[in-house]
Amino acid sequence: MTRLTGNTDLSKSLASSPNAVILETQGLTRYFGKAVAVKDLSITVQQGEVFGLLGPNGAGKSTAMKMLTTLLPLSAGRATIAGYDVTHQAAAVRRLFGYVPQALSADGSLTGYENLLIFAKLYDIPVKHRQRRIREVLDFMGLQAAAHRLVRNYSGGMIRKLEIAQSIMHQPKILFLDEPTVGLDPIARTQVWQLVQQLRADYGTTIFLTTHFLEEADSLCSRVTIMQQGQVVITGEPSDLKASLGKPNATLDDVFIHYTGDQLTSGVNYRDTARTRRTSQRLG
Repeated sequence: MTRLTGNTDLSKSLASSPNAVILETQGLTRYFGKAVAVKDLSITVQQGEVFGLLGPNGAGKSTAMKMLTTLLPLSAGRATIAGYDVTHQAAAVRRLFGYVPQALSADGSLTGYENLLIFAKLYDIPVKHRQRRIREVLDFMGLQAAAHRLVRNYSGGMIRKLEIAQSIMHQPKILFLDEPTVGLDPIARTQVWQLVQQLRADYGTTIFLTTHFLEEADSLCSRVTIMQQGQVVITGEPSDLKASLGKPNATLDDVFIHYTGDQLTSGVNYRDTARTRRTSQRLG
């Protein structure tokens, strides 16, 4: 991996105000008909932290992320990113974040380079800077040798790296990752973890991720919010949440069971299982 050309203005901002709030929600709510997918979600995310939204499939994690990334309208409540309202200032908000969804976001019929070129154009990166920026993200992700191969021939881990590369082309202030390691083998999962940690450590990028892998959250996240049935159960640092149980060697699994009275794997229906398996298949 090589270093990306940093956003010096952002770096200075992070250095001078490390505890500044970059994302805030107040009473964020989403209905689908009469069903409540997310109810009264109120959280704050600090600049430069890795924040995890945890819970089983169907807890409302992906729905919350889609609202924050302007893909779903809010039924009620308010959300801001870097002070911009996601409903009333959506165009400005979209320039501030990168987003890697669960669904495939790379075109398998194109090469890695061609996929990145499309995103460079979508993000309005000036023509004179595009080639340099593409080289930088390819180097950072370790995809230089595969740049001109068709993405359909990539491994699952390589596809996920390319999708992250696409999402950071414009040097976003916050990166949204929806279940970033689902369907990946242990080696590829570890590589994604390392990339997330390096983005935060080297560039101060704020990471907002959803996952139902509690080991992943414990390793990556500075703070987590546990959701169940669309509502917040508890928020805190993983170490504090484990310590709150008052028993040695407590895990986040123990925390989840204690505060929700449920196993993380429960409540997974046929649709959720099918979606996870489709994701696993397309990532190899």
